[in-house]
Amino acid sequence: MLRVEDLHVSYGAITALTGVTFAIEAGAIVTLLGGNGAGKTTALRTISGLLRARSGRITFAGDDITTLPPHAIVARGLCHVPEGRMVFSNLTVDENLAMGAYLQHDAARTARTRDYVFSIFPRLQERLRQTAGTLSGGEQQMLAIGRALMGQPRFLMLDEPSLGIAPRLISTIFEKIVEINRTQGITILLVEQNANLALEISSHAYVLETGRVALSGPSPQLRADPQLKATYLGG
Repeated sequence: MLRVEDLHVSYGAITALTGVTFAIEAGAIVTLLGGNGAGKTTALRTISGLLRARSGRITFAGDDITTLPPHAIVARGLCHVPEGRMVFSNLTVDENLAMGAYLQHDAARTARTRDYVFSIFPRLQERLRQTAGTLSGGEQQMLAIGRALMGQPRFLMLDEPSLGIAPRLISTIFEKIVEINRTQGITILLVEQNANLALEISSHAYVLETGRVALSGPSPQLRADPQLKATYLGG
């Protein structure tokens, strides 16, 4: 469903990605691992059109999206939940969800999507009139995911969904990610600092090191890899 080929991305004179190549099948959950500065967030931002690649190619559902602007990529069904959640803090929960549906024109379908968001995140319905900036970190993450779902994606990219969230809510967020994948058939690319948890719910993983793919394979296989265990899994 998504293919990234020989992707090179720079921030001025600083190279962030060097020849990154990976592919994701429809319906899968795939995780992208790596230390700070490895290029994980850069990869997601380039796929979603927020950054422009110096060279390389990105195809989504068979179409070249390398040079498309972000709104055109969203319109094709590829949505991005950014690191740090980036909710509109001065808008209500209701207004944030409405922003996620700004490209949608079928009111009945949008209403059904909204109901689905409330079914998996009932706390959002309870806080509908509350401004997003007053929510807890976990609630803001639910809102960020719900806002992306309002765009009715076929493919969802999640950047560090556990970051800054109370430990008791992390497992809930990950359970919902799996539920979204299984019940809606939405393909998911996950960047996550909690490597154990990410490998537990994904079928395949890629490990980035200094802007390159250093390791890849089925998630169970990587969980057992001595090098990966020593570097990312605490032993």
